[in-house]
Amino acid sequence: MLSGLDHLVVTVTDMGRAVDFYSRVLGLDVRYRDAQRVDLMLGDTALRLHQTDTDIAPISATPTPGSLDLCLRCQLPLDEFKQHLDALAIDVELGPVARQGANGPIESIYLRDPDGNLLEICRPTSR
Repeated sequence: MLSGLDHLVVTVTDMGRAVDFYSRVLGLDVRYRDAQRVDLMLGDTALRLHQTDTDIAPISATPTPGSLDLCLRCQLPLDEFKQHLDALAIDVELGPVARQGANGPIESIYLRDPDGNLLEICRPTSR
């Protein structure tokens, strides 16, 4: 019946700060849909940003900045991505560590966005 994920809503406290982080640090393309909605493109899937003080309906029952735990696949080797983060003074909370992804073994590093959402950046391994 279902075939994939179209978009995932990320609740943020400051749209500009979130757009800067996801575009500059993670390299996502930005698409402004209107004054209150921004899509950050991840292939053919979007991370859709909603700011907490906007009047968008419908929304989840309890939209909460910092409640997201998201794993994103990386094309670069993780040591190169970590060097990129280091150059931007972005703290890595954990990793690289071995984990199990949706389709097999992965290696991951963990960091947080400006709202405290946990972002796992992973790359498949052949273990």
